[in-house]
Amino acid sequence: MTDEIEHRRLIIAGSGTAGLTAAIYAGRANNEPLVLEGDEPGGQLTLTTDVANFPGFPEGINGTELINRMKEQAKQFGADVETGFVESIDDDTRPFRVELSDGTVYTCDAFIAASGASARTLGIPGEGDLMGYGVSTCATCDGAFFRDEDMLVIGGGDAAMEEASFLTKFADTVYIAHRREAFRAEDYWVDRITEHVDSGDVEIMRNTEATEIHGSREEGIDHVSLIRHPDGHPKEKLDTEQAEEVEHFEHDVGAVFLAIGHTPNTGYLEDTDVELDETGYIRTVGGHGGGQTETAVPGVFGAGDVVDYHYQQAVTAAGMGSQAALDADDYLDDLEPAETPAAGVAETDD
Repeated sequence: MTDEIEHRRLIIAGSGTAGLTAAIYAGRANNEPLVLEGDEPGGQLTLTTDVANFPGFPEGINGTELINRMKEQAKQFGADVETGFVESIDDDTRPFRVELSDGTVYTCDAFIAASGASARTLGIPGEGDLMGYGVSTCATCDGAFFRDEDMLVIGGGDAAMEEASFLTKFADTVYIAHRREAFRAEDYWVDRITEHVDSGDVEIMRNTEATEIHGSREEGIDHVSLIRHPDGHPKEKLDTEQAEEVEHFEHDVGAVFLAIGHTPNTGYLEDTDVELDETGYIRTVGGHGGGQTETAVPGVFGAGDVVDYHYQQAVTAAGMGSQAALDADDYLDDLEPAETPAAGVAETDD
């Protein structure tokens, strides 16, 4: 029995800056890409109200507007953009078999994973409402908007220390709230923060967690509710006999930066031969002269925050998206004609 399954030359998972830039380049190369938007269309950039560091926009641009412009540009060059969450990829077959969460199945000759990474959040009142209005997951993106304000960084790892160090360029005082006594960060970053503490730029609140962020989208953040316990992890103590030992207090700040890590959206690759690190980021192969978007599976490429756990900037994601599209184009050009089935038909046995 022959089932009609739509075949695409190239499928791109993700509609953030990496995915859409890849679509622009792939469209210009006549590879007619299909862009699949997941459950976070536009990626993390849509959580930022003003993007002031993307080249070409000296007055800044709204994150959602920038994504929409990129999407229209990709469509102008022949990309199709559809809503769909990739559930799995069968990389044992050629062409690849891509199944979506709603049961839709595609086949494709090449695949670009540009599905991004989701910032971890606290899940406390006020956090979601004020995201992009004083709450941020990216200090380098948003720190300059709160110049001369007191700022709060939440976290205790390398990312938190790096974010706090960066924010000292703009803040009156940077406060770091960490739920334990000891930091998880490497000694290098702890030493850097210690220097800032000694100079008065940073103050550390150990064994402390945030429980609510207060403010409004019109006025921004007013203050944060915090709790503290000398043994750490104060939230865990609230429903125990140690609850009376938990100290509740309010702290005035103008911005809150969440630096508790990211989760790469790569679950759909776990059953493939694409190599992932221990936290789920894609390991690419190749090196000098290019090839940094190629994965261990020929024909599958990675771009943006699914690969880059360090920079995680819109402009670096866009750059990697263009590289992935160019690498995919080279791969597609080298395919033997017999490897590509007639468009729109994939044969399966019933």
